[in-house]
Amino acid sequence: MIIFKYAEQLARYIQQQKTAGKQIGFVPTMGALHNGHLALINQSKQATAVTVCSIFVNPTQFNNPSDYQLYPKTIEQDIAKLEAAGCDALFLPAIAEMYPRGTAGLEHYDLGYLETLLEGAFRPGHFQGVCQVMFRLLTMVQPHQLFMGQKDYQQCMVVSRLLTLMQSPIQLVTCPTLREPDGLAMSSRNMRLSAEDRQQATAIYQCLTHIKEQLNQGVSWGVIKEQAEKMLTNAGFRIDYVELANANTLEPASDAQAAASRMPRVALIAAFLHEVRLIDNMLV
Repeated sequence: MIIFKYAEQLARYIQQQKTAGKQIGFVPTMGALHNGHLALINQSKQATAVTVCSIFVNPTQFNNPSDYQLYPKTIEQDIAKLEAAGCDALFLPAIAEMYPRGTAGLEHYDLGYLETLLEGAFRPGHFQGVCQVMFRLLTMVQPHQLFMGQKDYQQCMVVSRLLTLMQSPIQLVTCPTLREPDGLAMSSRNMRLSAEDRQQATAIYQCLTHIKEQLNQGVSWGVIKEQAEKMLTNAGFRIDYVELANANTLEPASDAQAAASRMPRVALIAAFLHEVRLIDNMLV
């Protein structure tokens, strides 16, 4: 695996690969890699000839400065995992490489209503930061395919919107969420959970499973939401949201709408366990 710290060197490498007729796959990450990330690397390796991974903890998408400071950093272990997974190239830029003019007064992206609900409502500015870094990464890497995980459901929709705004031919491939044996969605933030909190964290998956079962039995969303919030609160969570949305648009999905249109729906949860914020979702 070749490690690049500068975009210019990476661009030369990628152009060589493209000249040789090779398809480029790209997996952007913030490091603290786990098996979910490695599954994305594997998907890319199956679909493309050259897999590029990036590790960059992007400061502009953290609306909570302490969350940025506490984000797990395990670069040596990450490099070892990527080498073992057969990743071809790692882009490891510094902040100055990504934002040479600093992070103040950056561009703004028209994300429409996507920025006003769920994660957008609870983390103001977060998706602007996501777009700022993804625009730069995609411009630098110029991949054919981009691989992201479904756990960040709304983020995948935001990046899809960004690709449209960029008029980019890059294909976004959304891969299923990988889970621990007890159902907890794999996440870098799980590293910050104490042993006791790690056990409690499974309540989110249990909640999502409960929501799906109850919806399939025809129970109204209002009743189910109340049950789910009680389950989370009893497990020690401080809830940001428990919502049911149209899986294609993320707009709220009422019982009447769903019955009339048979629309695909997704249940989404975000909640704090002490200071660690966890998100998850499930298609229902």
